[in-house]
Order: sequence, then C-alpha cells, then structure tokens
Amino acid sequence: MNGRARGGQSGSDPGAPQTRVKAEANTECQTSNAQRSTENVPVALSIAGSDSSAGAGIQADLKTFSALGVYGLTAVTCIVAEIPGKVSRIEPVSAKIVREQIEVLSRNFPIAAIKTGLLCSAEIVSTVAKTILSLDKMSAPRIPLVIDPVFVATSGDPLLDPAAIETYENELFPLASLITPNLDEAGRLLGTKIKDRQSMHHAGKELEKRFETGILLKGGHLAGERAVDLLFANGKVVEFSAPKVFGVATHGTGCTYSAAIAAGVAKGLALEEAISEAKKFVTEAIMRHFRWTSHPGKNLEALRHSL
Repeated sequence: MNGRARGGQSGSDPGAPQTRVKAEANTECQTSNAQRSTENVPVALSIAGSDSSAGAGIQADLKTFSALGVYGLTAVTCIVAEIPGKVSRIEPVSAKIVREQIEVLSRNFPIAAIKTGLLCSAEIVSTVAKTILSLDKMSAPRIPLVIDPVFVATSGDPLLDPAAIETYENELFPLASLITPNLDEAGRLLGTKIKDRQSMHHAGKELEKRFETGILLKGGHLAGERAVDLLFANGKVVEFSAPKVFGVATHGTGCTYSAAIAAGVAKGLALEEAISEAKKFVTEAIMRHFRWTSHPGKNLEALRHSL
C-alpha cells in the first residue's frame, strides 16, 4: 500500500512514467543476466564416500566444485565415521544404489567430468566401472574420468582389500582419463617403494605404460621444501611444484586435488592447465586451513575450500 501511494503521488510528475519504465527495464535486464549466468554452469559428478567430518570425501568434493564455479553431483558409495587423523567406522551402501545414483544423474544432467574417490569394495568398484562404461557407449565424446585411487586413509588406516585393488586395475583404470596416485598408492600398484625423484620417474612411466592413460604421481610425501607432482601423459613428463605447508595435520588433500582437476576439465581446461590450477587451489586450502581445539585439548585441523 505504501508503494502504491507513493506511485500515485508522483503520477503528476512528467518524469515518473519514464522512471518506472527504466526501472522495469533494469529489472528485466538483471533477470536476463542472472539466467545467463546460471544456464551453462558446468556439471561434475563425484562418486565417493561420505566423510562425517566434511574435510574429505564427497563433502570436500562439493566444496571444491562450488568454489571453482562448477555444479557438483554425488553418488555416495559408503558412510565413513571419521575425524581428521582417525577413521572410526566405514559402512558401504549397496552396489545397486550406487548404480542407480549414477544412472539417474546421467539421464538428467549434462555431466562434463566424473571423479571417483573411496569406492569401498570390489563389488562397488566393478559396478562403478560397468556403469561408467555404459555411459561411455551412449556419450560422444566420452565423459572425462579422474580416478583418485583411495587405498589408504591419511591416518594410515587401510580402506580397500586386495580384491578391490585388483578390480580397479582390471576394470576401472582402463576407463580413466587421469589417475592420481600418491607415492604409497603407486608403490602398492607396482609392488615397490618410491623414495626419491628418480624412482618417481620410473614408477610414473611404468604406470602410464601399464594402464595406457595419464598418471599424476603426487610426491608430497618426499623430503624437501616443495611438494612436487609429476604428470606422465602422451610420453611426456610435466612437473607441478608448490611450497610445502608444514605443521598442518589435516586430511582430504587427495580428494580436493582430484576434485579440483575434475572441475577444471568440466570447465573445458586442457589437462595440464586443470592440474596447474588444482595444485594452486589445494595448496591454498592447506595454507588457509581451519583449526579448532578438540575436547581432549588437541588441535583439530581441516582444509579451507574457498578462493
């Protein structure tokens, strides 16, 4: 009522109708701009476990996607009760619901990239592989797939049994656009210990040859002032380096890194550029970490997934 009264009083002003027209035109323009800004947002899918502490898993992936301007979808593979540094319990969901999540999303969203994290069991790994393979047969071109082979938690807790790792190798890795193992995971795949840059080069080349896809070997666990990762793709080796952040005990860096790469790919970046941007993002997430004092009086730290 107040708005109408003011409008009526100003009706005698010759400029009022014009002002009203301009205001309506501006509103239409803003609405049109808002629609344009949301119509073509890239979409990425994370197939991974749910982390109750929200520092890793699908929670970290969604935060990363959002921070990098990508709309995130999820297919939950398991529920993980954990805090940074300790996994308390893991319960997988059924392989059937994993498949249904992926299928219903793929039928209704223009998925531009997929990443996988913790897949929990050989049955779920196989189901994910078969479902993605069926998507590839229907998609032209294939949807890029970034695989973070989550075998062991940051705390050292084993997350997969040998049968599941074998299923990764036989069924899922052949579908990958990029595999992002850390040194322990790469060593597990090759049955060797990777302890320096020379053995990193040897391991990366061997993995690229074995799985016939790009390998981003993460060298953050090596001694030194810088965290150096090596990309092995198309017979080339490309280095990505950033200063190490010491004194921070958090988890979810591998999830965040692979999610950021998938986000870059979904936005149309070339692989090397996507990795470069992702390396910057995860380094910043570590540097700008959150810190709380937990009930027993210990520090509790988590990545800050924001730009």
